[in-house]
Amino acid sequence: MAKNKEKAGAGRTIVILLVVLLLLLTAGAYGYGVYYFSSHFLPGSMVNGFNCSYMASEDTEDLLNQRVGAYVLAVETMKNGQEAISAQDVGLSYVSTGIVKQLIKDQDRFTWFLAFNQDKNYDISESLSYNVELMGQAVDNLKCMQPENVVQPVDAQIQDTGDTFEIIPEVMGNALDRTKTEEVISAAMLRGKTSVNLENESCYRKPSVYSTDEQLKANCEKMNQLVKVIITYDFADRTETVDRTLIKNWFGYDEDGNVILDENLVRQYVADLGLKYDTMGQTRTFLTYDNRQVEIKGGDYGWVIDQDEEVKALIAAIESGVTQVREPVYLYSGYSRGTNDIGSTYVEIDLTNQRLVFYQKGTPIVDTPIVSGNPDIEGCGTPTGCYALDAKESPAVLTGEDYEANVTYWMPFAGNVGIHDASWRSEFGGNLYLWEGSHGCVNVPYDKAAEIYANIEVGMPVVVYE
Repeated sequence: MAKNKEKAGAGRTIVILLVVLLLLLTAGAYGYGVYYFSSHFLPGSMVNGFNCSYMASEDTEDLLNQRVGAYVLAVETMKNGQEAISAQDVGLSYVSTGIVKQLIKDQDRFTWFLAFNQDKNYDISESLSYNVELMGQAVDNLKCMQPENVVQPVDAQIQDTGDTFEIIPEVMGNALDRTKTEEVISAAMLRGKTSVNLENESCYRKPSVYSTDEQLKANCEKMNQLVKVIITYDFADRTETVDRTLIKNWFGYDEDGNVILDENLVRQYVADLGLKYDTMGQTRTFLTYDNRQVEIKGGDYGWVIDQDEEVKALIAAIESGVTQVREPVYLYSGYSRGTNDIGSTYVEIDLTNQRLVFYQKGTPIVDTPIVSGNPDIEGCGTPTGCYALDAKESPAVLTGEDYEANVTYWMPFAGNVGIHDASWRSEFGGNLYLWEGSHGCVNVPYDKAAEIYANIEVGMPVVVYE
């Protein structure tokens, strides 16, 4: 029994000794690992893409120096193209800054036994340097940078084919953003990457507008709608047509990029209409009652397009999509819209022969001698020109600085100058106006004034000449 107890005690002692020995060995191995990895990289350590596991700082720097010297970056371009830039091309070199030692010092060496399956990447690009000028030259020397190999991107756009507007698809091109390309390549080389894909790095310039762009499609559709409209201007014996040939040149864009009719371009067209068809103040060749041709200058009769309002109206008419015949918006209107805007109904006053003839639809209905203003007295001569009758008033009192006259029929055409009866006169015509002329008005016999008044309308032309 005693011998069995001794044997059991000896066995326990051996086990204890083995456990202690194992613990001592484990502690020694752990301590050695802590000590070793105080100056060496842990397993799975990558520096600038190079495996530096178990390496001391000096060995790591030697490796970096060797690898940097032989380093080549594969530059992948569009459509599986590939070029290369070497460390020598750009003067790439490793510069010891002490960062490798610092990385080893900062790693968690006390848990080294957990690092065997780690994947630790260190980026010490600041320890690499390159020649900026050489880098620029290397990038410029790439085949993908040569002008003969470059196609610039082109935006999708709307094009007039002659019959319709169509969207021409974008051109992707292969032009690189020079600045970004150099930045991407430089960064890749500093990080020791083996390759860089310029397309994946978004280095290629791209169109800003694609054929699938909803606004582009909407603009194209609107253009085709607007040019379908035909606007015909009616100028009596003449017409002007606004159709596709004009409208297509008036397109512009608002601040949001939507197609509009450019008001300035439409305004230019309306201004041209005014130059062609406005007649107020224009010199006219007039055929007199005795078949003489005289030039009529001045006066306030005629047509004037209201350009501001007509620009708005024309834009609205086109945008309505309705083909139509229309007249412009007028600021001033004449009595006849034909080329001869005086027409066939008018009052003709011949100052030299002191005669008034009133035509109605080409037929003289009043032909009478007159007494006009005295041209030898300042401010009393009857003004010449083509005027529009301003008003009709019956009876009326005419007043001036030194006179007051009661008349039955008053028909002003040039301010305070007009046609009226003159009951105080018994004679008309001849040269009476040279010594018994009026203050500027056209005096006519009472019965003639009544007949004129009964047939004349406000706005009718009154042609006065010498």
